[in-house]
Amino acid sequence: MSAEHQKTYAEINARIKAGEAVVITAEEMVEVVKKEGPEGAARKIDVVTTGTFAPMCSSGIFINFGQMVPTIKASKVWINKVPAYAGLAAVDAYLGVTEPAEDDPLNKIYPGEFRYGGGHVIEDLLQGKKVFLEAKGYGTDCYASRKMKKEVTLQELPFALLCNPRNGYQNYNCAINLSDKVVHTYMGMLKPKGKNANYCSAGELSPLFNDPLYRTIGIGTRIFLGGAIGYVTWNGTQHNPDAPRTPQGAPLRPSGTMMVQGDLKEMDAKWIKGLSLLGYGCSLAVGLGVPIPILDSNMAACTGVSDEELFTQVVDYGYDYTNGIARTYGEVSYAQLKGGNIEVNGVDVPTAPLSSVAKAREIAETLKAWIEEGTFTLHEPAMTLPGPSK
Repeated sequence: MSAEHQKTYAEINARIKAGEAVVITAEEMVEVVKKEGPEGAARKIDVVTTGTFAPMCSSGIFINFGQMVPTIKASKVWINKVPAYAGLAAVDAYLGVTEPAEDDPLNKIYPGEFRYGGGHVIEDLLQGKKVFLEAKGYGTDCYASRKMKKEVTLQELPFALLCNPRNGYQNYNCAINLSDKVVHTYMGMLKPKGKNANYCSAGELSPLFNDPLYRTIGIGTRIFLGGAIGYVTWNGTQHNPDAPRTPQGAPLRPSGTMMVQGDLKEMDAKWIKGLSLLGYGCSLAVGLGVPIPILDSNMAACTGVSDEELFTQVVDYGYDYTNGIARTYGEVSYAQLKGGNIEVNGVDVPTAPLSSVAKAREIAETLKAWIEEGTFTLHEPAMTLPGPSK
């Protein structure tokens, strides 16, 4: 693309503020690129919106729950009997979504099964419910109290920040089970002898699939998070930019991740849902969407990649995964996965998503509307996510 057709963040934001920006979803961009080519698409389109709604176990909230008289330095904290980490300042704590309640009634009947955990506490807070907070301290001259018990709502908390260390995985395995018994995993229930296959990505709508080499996503990127505005604050844990990739740059295995955060008080329980996965434990479904600025024809090409051009690996969770064996039982496209059937070892296997395409589509459409209304502009990252070393 010639230099005069390249765009800057400032130019795109000026068009957004003037109500002139052309914004479409990643699904819509696939058709535009097919028709116009990357050059033509880059001339016409300013922003492409993405979305995903799926279990994201590496999530949680930082809270400040307010002082008491006499004051307390909490060393142990529970919210609705779910332990939170209190090794912070006096009345600060971090609640992780996979932490189960200590008195979960299901666990008493079926050891290892949990109905309620940190993710459910977060959803309860967003629904306006009161939660029961307990804290214990060891007592000091400046923090004399040793116990605190109180009911509290989200609005009564002085501070509540959704802070997720690893969200929005760029690609993930397609999980099957080749053992002779049922296995329960974070990828759902897998029937023995490869009778079903589960996957967890929105494919062509997924944020990092639309910026495969992280040219526009990084520290300070403004995003849709839980129904409100959030930000990318770092690369997520397990960020692996050196995963093998297609010639177009899309990873063939789990690759990039994002650390994200936003004000929990501004979020909506529609987009933050506590989960209980049979035989695995608790988690949280998170709604996340990232706008991709079309700076040039390369970004147009990246956002125009379709499910037919995005691939992942079939991995055995019955034995290989837990024993660290990096073996694949085939490579499948997201078009095949979304089609409901793949072939593994010469046998047809039905597929099912843990990620909701319908919700991902709604997130992309919502983000599109925010930008078109001029209430959401783009933030150029202070530093983009680390890219491939070669």
